[in-house]
Parts: sequence; structure tokens; C-alpha cells
Amino acid sequence: MDYQASYRAWLEAEALEPSLRAELEAISGDPAEQEERFYTELAFGTAGLRGILGAGTNRMNVHVVRRATQGLADYLNTFESAKQRGVAIAYDSRRMSAEFAKEAALVLAQNGIPAYLYSTLHSVPQLSFTVLHFKCIAGIVITASHNPPAYNGYKVYWEHGGQAGPEQAEAILGCIRQVDYFGVQPMAESTALDKGLLRMIGQEVDEAYYVAIQTLLLHPALVREKGKELKLVYTPLHGSGYVPVREILHRIGVENVSIVAEQAQPDGSFPTVKAPNPEDPAAFDLACRLADEVGADVILATDPDSDRLGAAVRCKDGGFNVLSGNQIGSILIHYILSSKAALGTLPSNGLVVKSIVSTRMADAVCAYYGVEIRAVLTGFRFISEQIAQCEATRERQFLFGFEESYGFLAGSFARDKDAICAAMLLSEACVVYKEQGKTLYDVLQEMYETYGYFKEAVKSYTLEGKAGIEKIGSAMAALRRDPPAKIGGEAVSAWEDFIVGERRTAAGAEPIGLPKSDVLRYFLPGGAWLCIRPSGTEPKLKLYIGASAQKEALVDERLANLLAGAEGILGRLLD
Repeated sequence: MDYQASYRAWLEAEALEPSLRAELEAISGDPAEQEERFYTELAFGTAGLRGILGAGTNRMNVHVVRRATQGLADYLNTFESAKQRGVAIAYDSRRMSAEFAKEAALVLAQNGIPAYLYSTLHSVPQLSFTVLHFKCIAGIVITASHNPPAYNGYKVYWEHGGQAGPEQAEAILGCIRQVDYFGVQPMAESTALDKGLLRMIGQEVDEAYYVAIQTLLLHPALVREKGKELKLVYTPLHGSGYVPVREILHRIGVENVSIVAEQAQPDGSFPTVKAPNPEDPAAFDLACRLADEVGADVILATDPDSDRLGAAVRCKDGGFNVLSGNQIGSILIHYILSSKAALGTLPSNGLVVKSIVSTRMADAVCAYYGVEIRAVLTGFRFISEQIAQCEATRERQFLFGFEESYGFLAGSFARDKDAICAAMLLSEACVVYKEQGKTLYDVLQEMYETYGYFKEAVKSYTLEGKAGIEKIGSAMAALRRDPPAKIGGEAVSAWEDFIVGERRTAAGAEPIGLPKSDVLRYFLPGGAWLCIRPSGTEPKLKLYIGASAQKEALVDERLANLLAGAEGILGRLLD
């Protein structure tokens, strides 16, 4: 069916929600907008669905949510245990999140599958914990993470607490394709409650989560004693972190916490920021202003679904420096490993896991403490797979996992990025280092002296719509046909194509040993590297660069040179 036929079919559907009908009627004379909304369906992959709110098959709306949930239910009902185990559902502060969550719950109920639904917004890590807590067969989170306000999404989790893998996603997608957008009828809420098919999650699950993650503290007595001396500013960026982050900091003894009032309340329009993303230094503007007023030592920020943690630290000049995800991850690894080593609790079979686009400083820290580190594809489910492998074989003990995009996880109580637990551990580290007369800035400088200077750069090319997606695909194809021999004037010594699964050098090709993915990675002498991949959740082409040296000036110069060279190549391809 072409986009015009799809547009007409939606307009003629009796079950179309009135507000969505009004949207479609308003574009009756705009073929370009019709095409944008109907030329394709929102892609359902391992990240679930994510798209702009609105009417159409290429938008997030109640009919898309019902259809996706019916497909999920059809797949779950191929398992005998689904009707006993149920599905846990959480949602963040975005527009329509609560409504979509309830629609999903009632569609599951209509299919005889119990839905455990939070009555208030909750974070991704809490949902992951809940799936494990209730031994659910699956979980759903309604969120678009850190995307701009126009977006929302639908993420599916599996029984292990991590995001659904390719096998599940493919099977669910096959079932979704058999479902008519307007043929899904949710159960009435009162009926679902009466039948026990809609079960509201109580405070006892939150309590279990808080108790569990506190077992990861390394110096709990010191934090209880000295935690009040740490001055901390926190912003939930209008998202789900306000309650759980404040609660866990209070419980461990970090009491001197100032909240950015303008960003405290949940608000899906995110009125104070361009995007609610702790990766964006501008998201810290209000927090920095408050931190100056109260004389704070550190600033913490979480995104709307509280799976990403950002931080800013006070520097020698008195101002605040927003840390990168790589810097936060490296600090946490250093803190955890050095603390465990000092306490005599560092296991001989410890394991740290990172994504392939994350800093090699993590490798240096792990090497220093004799801990294995593994690199996996981007996407936190690959880290959760390593946790499951550790539990199954008991050959390794999982200690920490992270991605450069501000995703961190300690322990195995959740199986996705956990900004609440990370906020707890980073706050603990601040207290411990403050007792030693150090700030996180001081610690980072000491790490550079010990491990070397490692720096990274990330650039995103946003290309919206059908034309943008096509241009990203064309650019990746061109790079595969004609791989660059030099970047920034430096010769490429090896390159990897994760689609074909090969690493290529002048000596020939060898297998990479990682799953297939639309990723290209380039290596240059002296430990420098570049990686190019389309985002799995946004209309972006992402460029990652890393370099290292013993002197900061040298690594800065090399990084700038490589970035300029890569930008020149991609600029020509995307022009």
C-alpha cells in the first residue's frame, strides 16, 4: 500500500481517535506531509519503537501502541507460562506516556496476560528490576529516553531484565505485521482490575530496589558519617528521577542536596531545555547557576527515564566542567576497582564490560588492577548478555558496565543502564574523595597521570525524514565501497566492517567475533581509532573518535586533526 492509500485508509477508519483524525484532516492538501507520516511504519527492533508523536504509521500514537502490544501478546501467548508470569510496565514523563502504558496493559489483559502497571512514572532500571522481581516473562517501558519533546517510544524487555534481543524482536515484529491498526480492542479498565489482569505495583517493589542497590556501596559507614558534608545539586530534567534519586541519596546519608526547582516536576514539554539530555552541556545551565549559589561540590543530572546520568564537577578556577560519559565511566571503574583492591574484596575473576565506542582509559584502569574488560556492540542489551553469561558459567564476576552515552550499571539487580544506582555510587565516591581532600576533578587529573591521557570526541549528523534515512544509508554504502586510506592525513592501519564481520589490514582479513551490525571502525597507529554508525534510536549518523598520549596537548592536537579529517569525509558524503 502506497502512502496515499494508507492516508485514506486511516481517514476512513471508524475507530480512528478523533484528535488523530483532526491531524490528518489538517494535512489534506499537503502530500509531502502525508508521505512523511505514511511512507513507512515505525521500525520495531531491539530498541522497540521510537518516533514523533502524531497520526500515521510513521508516528507514535495509540493505534501504533495497541498494534505493537497485540503483536507482543500474540508472541507471548506462544509460551505456556505467559498467562501466569505476566508483563511489567513503566512509563516516564513524556506526553502520552501514562496513556500509552495503560493502553498496553489493557491490550495485554484482553489477551489474558496479567499486566503489572506502575501508577506513577518510574525509571527504566526500576522496570528492569521489577521484571526480575516478579519473574515476568517480559516488560514494557513507554519512553523516548533523551530525545526531544516531540518523541515518544515503546521498549520491550525480556525475562532476563534486559531489552529484548534480535530473536525476540524479529518474532514480535512478525506478529505485529499480522495485526490491523484498528482491529485491537483493549479490555475495560474496571474489568481488568476485577479479573486480576491489571495489577498495580505497590511501594514494596520500590523498597526492594532501594535495599538491593545499597548493597553495592563500598564505604557505607563513611558515607553515613560524612555524607552531610557533600554539597550536591541534582536535576531530574523534568523526568522520572526526582523521587528515586532523592530517596537513595537520603538513605545513604547524602542529605545536603539542592534540587533545581525549575526542572523538578515531570513535564513532557521539557520547557527549560532544548532536549532533556545530560550529554548536552546546555542542560546543566540552571544547575550550574544553583550550584554557584549554594557552593556545591558536584552536579548530577538524569534524563527522563533515568537510565542516563550526567555530572559536572567544580574545577580549580571555581567553575564547573561537564564530564563526558567516558570520564564518568572511567572514574566509576577506578573508584570501584581501587576501593575493592584496598578492601581486599577485588575478585580474581572480575569483569568490566564496555561498548566498542567507549574510551580506552577503561582498558588502562582494568589492566592496572588485573581485571578483564570486554568490548561489545553499542546497545546495553549486549552488556546485559554478558551479565547473564557470568551467571550461567560462573567463570567471571560482573563488576561494572558502561557506554560512552552516559549509561552505567553496577551489580545485576537491573539489566539496563541505571542512573539511580550510578548517582548513588558517584555520590559515594565524592564523599570518600572529599574526605581525602580531593574533588572529582582532582581524581580525574590523577588518573591521567597514572593511566595516560585518553580523550574522545563524538559528533552526530541529524538527518530527519525519508530523505535523511536514505542519505545515511548511502553514506555508509559509499564508505564500504571506497574505505578511506587516510583520515586527517594519517594512514589507516586497519578497518572493521561489522556487517560482514571482518577486520581488514594489508595482510588480509580476519573475523571480528562480534554480531553483525551496521558499524565501521578504523584504527590508526598509536592507539587512535574512529567509529561510524547510524543511530538505532534517532535519525542520526554518529561519529566517534578516540586518541591517547602521555601529554594532554598532544592528545588534544591529534584528536582535533582526526575530527577535522573525518568531518571532511562525512561532509562530502552527506552533502
